[in-house]
Amino acid sequence: MFEQTMTRLHELMIVLYAISILFYFIDFLNKNRKANLFAFWLLAIVWVLQTIFLFLYMIDTGRFPVLTIFEGLYFYAWVLITLSLVINRLLRVDFTVFFTNVLGFIIMAIHTFAPVQVESRAMAEQLVSELLLIHITMAILSYGAFSLSFVFSLLYLLQFKLLKEKKWGQRLWRISDLSKLEKMSYILNAIGVAMLLLSLILGLQWAFIKLPNFILYDPKIIGSFILLILYSIYLYLRIKKNVFGKSLAMLNAAAFLIILINFFLGSRLSSFHFWYS
Repeated sequence: MFEQTMTRLHELMIVLYAISILFYFIDFLNKNRKANLFAFWLLAIVWVLQTIFLFLYMIDTGRFPVLTIFEGLYFYAWVLITLSLVINRLLRVDFTVFFTNVLGFIIMAIHTFAPVQVESRAMAEQLVSELLLIHITMAILSYGAFSLSFVFSLLYLLQFKLLKEKKWGQRLWRISDLSKLEKMSYILNAIGVAMLLLSLILGLQWAFIKLPNFILYDPKIIGSFILLILYSIYLYLRIKKNVFGKSLAMLNAAAFLIILINFFLGSRLSSFHFWYS
């Protein structure tokens, strides 16, 4: 019972950490003070829980937790989170904070879901299954964000067409203005990219643990990385190159077509992505 409670608390930390990274990513893109503050306090909760577990483990074992690889991973994740919190409060280097947390999330996920650290075989199997569940949930949430972003881009293109042709009617006034449509599309894509990145991290870990003949060049994995790159290019063009308007909406629509191809065709060609059927 105690082992199961500890496992649940570690899984809760993973979820809180993922949400924190999502808000750090929003702050990284837009310099959003509220998002940064929310991310900081979520990560602070994770740090407090980690610190408590670290001290309890030290009291239980009577030594510093660095003698095994899994103890080292946990301590490494704690160090990264500590450094991230300090950098965030003292230096405000958004780029460093975000990528330090992504690395910390990878290390913490490896430690949390590695089945060899759990004594019970049944609990180890359950951990791996829950890792897959979190991976799938995050992937679907990212696809949902990209889909809604696509809808906003379509509405943008429709609104743009109506305005260009000077068709003033009820349909025109029922659609939101162009700037709001573009902003919503951009925000949803930012959320989708962060969720997809975290999903890929957890999915790759599940594959390395569960699949003895796992290959990185599986069609679904390649498709997912292509999607991550495409939507990252979208964000780069929007933020750094100041690309707006119709061209960005068209790119978003094209990226969504890749999502459909990856979801349906990539899943069928994949050697292990057949949970959807």
